[in-house]
Amino acid sequence: MSSRVELAVLGAGPAGVAAALAASECNVNVLILDRSASAGGQVYRRPTGPLGMQQLEKWPDEVKGERLRQQLRSSAVSCRFGRAVWSVERGFRIDAVGPEGVETWEAERLLVASGTTERVIPFPGWTLPGVMGLAGATALLKSQRVLPGQRPVVAGSGPLLWAVASSIIAGGGMPAAVIDLADTRRWVSSLPALFSRPTDLLKGLGWMHSIRRKQVPVISSAAVRKVWREGISLVVEVVERNRDGTLRRDGQERRLSADALCIGHGLLPATEVTRLLGADHVFDAQAGGWKPVIDDQQRTSIPGLFAAGDCTGITGAEAAQLEGRLAGLTVAHETGRITDKLYRMKAQSLRRHTLRVSRAGASMAALMMPAESLIDDIPGDTVVCRCEDVTCAEVQAALAAGAMGLNQIKSWTRCGMGPCQGRVCGDTVAAIASRHLGGRTAVGAWSSRVPLVPLPMGDLVGAFAYHDIAIPKAAPL
Repeated sequence: MSSRVELAVLGAGPAGVAAALAASECNVNVLILDRSASAGGQVYRRPTGPLGMQQLEKWPDEVKGERLRQQLRSSAVSCRFGRAVWSVERGFRIDAVGPEGVETWEAERLLVASGTTERVIPFPGWTLPGVMGLAGATALLKSQRVLPGQRPVVAGSGPLLWAVASSIIAGGGMPAAVIDLADTRRWVSSLPALFSRPTDLLKGLGWMHSIRRKQVPVISSAAVRKVWREGISLVVEVVERNRDGTLRRDGQERRLSADALCIGHGLLPATEVTRLLGADHVFDAQAGGWKPVIDDQQRTSIPGLFAAGDCTGITGAEAAQLEGRLAGLTVAHETGRITDKLYRMKAQSLRRHTLRVSRAGASMAALMMPAESLIDDIPGDTVVCRCEDVTCAEVQAALAAGAMGLNQIKSWTRCGMGPCQGRVCGDTVAAIASRHLGGRTAVGAWSSRVPLVPLPMGDLVGAFAYHDIAIPKAAPL
């Protein structure tokens, strides 16, 4: 049995909550769904309790997250947390599994606010225990109050690099080093855009100051070449990059001993739902990759389907909230809850504000973009699809044999068929294929399939007794 609502929102991060609140304030019947136990998303993730860090006072993002959750609790929005949405159909039908078992809803309109997934470009040793993504380290720090390591190497690109290193210091750890793919010139070039968001600029400078004050070694324009274990420690080999982005091969590598490696190469829009529904998408490298095509009211190419936040391009939490609010108001306007005049006035103000703050977010997204040459430095025997244990050489062999796109590579190698469904390996495999097929647009994206997330079959079929299963008669020979 299904329930029907006017608006269903998938994702309770900044964009999803803002959309739900904006529509609900206009008396739209709103349902919001999220797999997490509470609202907030990755940015405003709710801590579950202090488990081992020295710093226990609230961080600024925690305060914002608590305010957001309080607004949601005080609203008329119907919240369903702990729900894994595994199927979405046009119309719109939403199937999920949660604490109460299988649930189904129907919605007149659907807003996708699914956020991002993390990108890590493979290198030898990246699947070892103790190696984790920057976003994964952030989740440990924010929600579990657990340090990823007492002396980790923190590597990669973008502001998350500095946020993680600073948070480790605040929690009582001491990074062995910070390895930044970008050089100083790239950071300086991003400053003009950051002046539009002085609070974020000061926050970033604060992160850098805390790292410099503790005299943590910072190596710019460098990358992790490989990592291996020696006893209980990780050995991280770091090399500097040439001007064209390629890794230097002059024997000048450095080796660092650490108890963990936190590494990330930016974020990607999470587009599984919009791709499953068949919305138009476009590849935009500056925005993080494939993203749904939306108009200036957050509508996609499918009637009744909206998208907001970082799943439409990486611009940050503040821009995501503004986009979400605009989407919620658009739904309220379409359902006759607010007048044309009021909608135009509010929408125009939101668009102006979004344009201003998104400049800084887009600038940070550009800093997160890794050099394409890093793909060329992946050794052939390095695993790129860790779920199915597919190496770079196997992907290249499929391309040499005539594979003409991601889905054909998937069929020939099983790359992307594991539990992550290509979320981890998809961007890397696409980048490898683009070298052979003439660019990312020609390569395309994985076909999104049901179930959207891996689920035990028992969650879908429920409890049953084998002796109650009807056995059909044998077919005649």
